[in-house]
Amino acid sequence: MNTLIKSSLVFLFIIGITGFAQAQKFAYVDTDYILKNIPEYNMAQKQLDALSKQYQAEIEEKVAEVERLYKAFQTDAILLPADLKKQREEEILTKEKALSQLKRDRFGRDGDLFKKRQELVAPLQDKVFNAIKAYAEQKGLSIIFDKASGATMLYANEKLDKSDDILQSMGYTPGEGNATESDED
Repeated sequence: MNTLIKSSLVFLFIIGITGFAQAQKFAYVDTDYILKNIPEYNMAQKQLDALSKQYQAEIEEKVAEVERLYKAFQTDAILLPADLKKQREEEILTKEKALSQLKRDRFGRDGDLFKKRQELVAPLQDKVFNAIKAYAEQKGLSIIFDKASGATMLYANEKLDKSDDILQSMGYTPGEGNATESDED
């Protein structure tokens, strides 16, 4: 009798879970696709790319300077008195430390490029998130997955992809701001 009751409870539990799962509404979006179809995002990316190239050139210039100092030191080291030798070594070390600091300042976790990305891209990401949230509430969706976030989707029915709907709800036309290879050069 006891096993019959347990079996019945398990059966009812499974039916309840199945009914609950069927009541859920799912959809997915591709935030990379959405962002690439927003002209402001593409402009922000171009600004960030240009800034990154500028910072990289600045760093490469400093690297070349340190290399020149080091090569000159190696060439002159045999002829230099000990005090002058030590002075030049310290100068090279100071330049190397400054170079490391410059790299952190430009490309580090809280560096200039990161701050600029936050300034330009974060508001657009927030706008997309708010549009997705509003869409989900309007359509009564329980869960919206992001295809771009690395979530593993073994299969996705294209009817559930709501990326174009999100773009349209934000006032953009799908395909309008999509960057092409020639745009990036």
